[in-house]
Amino acid sequence: MIDKQNTVESELAGFEPGTRVVNLEKGRRAFLQTLGLGIAGAAILGNATTQSQAQALPSSVTDADILNFALNLEYLEAEFYLNAVNGTGLKAADLQGVGAIGAVNGGGRAVPFTDPNVRKYAFEIAADEEAHVRFLRAALGSAAVSRPRLDIDFAFTAAARAAGLIGANDRFDAYANDTNFLLASFIFEDVGVTAYNGAAGAIQNKTYLSAAASILAVEAYHAGIIRTTLYAKGLINQADAISNARDSLDGNTDLDQGISGTQSATPGFQFSDANLVPTNAQGLVFARTPGQVLNIVYLNTTQSPGGFFPGGLNGTLR
Repeated sequence: MIDKQNTVESELAGFEPGTRVVNLEKGRRAFLQTLGLGIAGAAILGNATTQSQAQALPSSVTDADILNFALNLEYLEAEFYLNAVNGTGLKAADLQGVGAIGAVNGGGRAVPFTDPNVRKYAFEIAADEEAHVRFLRAALGSAAVSRPRLDIDFAFTAAARAAGLIGANDRFDAYANDTNFLLASFIFEDVGVTAYNGAAGAIQNKTYLSAAASILAVEAYHAGIIRTTLYAKGLINQADAISNARDSLDGNTDLDQGISGTQSATPGFQFSDANLVPTNAQGLVFARTPGQVLNIVYLNTTQSPGGFFPGGLNGTLR
């Protein structure tokens, strides 16, 4: 794991903090102390179970809180992908809910795709993410939170600088071309998979759990498409750099995996092999706690609003 956490946080200095509703760190601290482990991310070592993720959540968190947490992430993904393919984001009818509707900073420009396959992938993923937003909003009903304030422009630059993809004074345009779009997508997709996997064990309602599992499967397909395409296009070092930057935010454990063979935790892997499926030694996809997910999307290690969510998430888990 590359220690870039200070670099990541410095790129986003100046974003105003928000008000937390649930102290995720307190709940995680209690769980970790019972294991005699440190605070920063030790709850999800390579072979941690989904049950561990449930224990890392405060007992006061409800199924609706978890689904709203997921809805915030789906808002972000939907706005990015819809802007990338259409030049516009979610429709007005898909935005309102509990709390004020937040503005979207940046975006609004379709990617000039040159690879027809990448374009097709992008359109399919965009349609799926829009459907996820609508599904979760319908499932939550009047409890659904509104779209939070999002940044789908400068946050990519901050992440790219931290990963070393660009210079300290350079700008990363996620909508400039196929390559930038794929790298920007990679920032999101693995996080979505691990977020759903981490929250699943805390969901009590079987109907909600089934829905979350279905969305998790779709997000995993999306992540697989992006990882495979990056590898096929030779963007291996860049993807590994993004993975290392994410890893610097979610704790001291080397958790995240890029797409090169050197990143794999699977026994018997050769350095020359691809690592298209990020699993542990048992072949299981790892999970992240909500707090770890927040660190990545906020682009800091303190769960302070910033990055892709300048005003924080809407809802209880924020």
